[in-house]
Amino acid sequence: MSEEYDAIVIGSGPAGATVSGLLAKWGRRVLALEKEKFPRYHIGESLVPGCMPILEELGVASIVEASGATKKYGISFIWGEDPDPWSVDFDEICPHPYAFEVKRAEFDSLLLANSRTLGATVIEEAAVRDFVFEDGRCTGVRYTRGRSDTVTEARARFVIDASGQAKLLARRFGTVAWHDDLKNLAAWTYFQGGSRLEGRKAGNILVETLHPGWLWLIPFSDGSCSVGFVAPAEEYKATGLTPEEVLKSKIDEAALVKRLLKGAVEVAQVRTAKDWSYTGERMTAPGCLMTGDAAAFIDPLFSTGVMLAMRAATSAARAVNAILDRPEDEESIRQGYETSYREFLDVVLSFVRFFYDPSKKVIEYFEEARKLVDPDEALAARQDFVALISGLYGIEPIMEGVPPAPMAAVAD
Repeated sequence: MSEEYDAIVIGSGPAGATVSGLLAKWGRRVLALEKEKFPRYHIGESLVPGCMPILEELGVASIVEASGATKKYGISFIWGEDPDPWSVDFDEICPHPYAFEVKRAEFDSLLLANSRTLGATVIEEAAVRDFVFEDGRCTGVRYTRGRSDTVTEARARFVIDASGQAKLLARRFGTVAWHDDLKNLAAWTYFQGGSRLEGRKAGNILVETLHPGWLWLIPFSDGSCSVGFVAPAEEYKATGLTPEEVLKSKIDEAALVKRLLKGAVEVAQVRTAKDWSYTGERMTAPGCLMTGDAAAFIDPLFSTGVMLAMRAATSAARAVNAILDRPEDEESIRQGYETSYREFLDVVLSFVRFFYDPSKKVIEYFEEARKLVDPDEALAARQDFVALISGLYGIEPIMEGVPPAPMAAVAD
């Protein structure tokens, strides 16, 4: 049995749900295959304003707003030569003055449900087992459902891999390039109670440097918070402690995080994950492309993970939509997608590496952001920093020959 679609999307996390939702909204017949059953747990709960235009385009920004999610007006740091806390506010430059702190199980379920509402066929608990290639072109996938061993073949004019860190296509091609200096491990848990930063900063994520890594604290509207520690995997190993013990010791060492957790109760088991940064050496091939974490993963220091996934997926949707309209231009459109994606990732990766030196003055971080995104100095260096970490920079990539969206979609 074979099924035919305009596009098949593997995965329904933020990247997959974005690309499948947009293509369906634009009138394409889309099949989205999700390995898990939603809602499902996921880390990465702090959004940045770069997500907001995409949520609006998908039609879900008002739903997230109405959910009561904590509003995040900026980011607060204890980082750099000066030991005092410092913050930046998104409205120093962003047209969207805030983003949200979200529970990813709820947020991702909303995006997946919205894909269905927009017209995509979404099948959960569907595991992609293989890709179908004919004469060097990807023409579909083979998948199983639930516990069944029955294989279904689905074919499409184009296939998008948004499988997250499973990175199915990249593994098939053998094209994952790891960034050895960012092979980190994260350990985290959840607390109930405690206190928050004052005033408008109450919803900020707090990032506190603690050699050889850094702590985060993300506050939620239900009074709980996520607290985690990120450091090189080898540094964890060198302590001789378990990840749970390392996390506890770092919280005890912290200045501000420890104070905010006074009186709080730990309410979850400690979880761990490899935060190993990587970029695919190849992001497209005839008939297919990779997007989101399936294409690249960059250290989560600035909470840009969901934004990077959704921004890449928006570009992917526009590229695929153009390819479906103009198949004779596929190669140039795919190249435009990959080139613009790589250029954006290179900027983010360069800045993460620079920022990981906690010995610099705060102004040096601002000035490095300016060098990367604003060499003509059109803005103040501090504004360039905010633009970069908020996801404002590069949120609307211009790819030659690829329209931002079909006019019909804009009018809807």
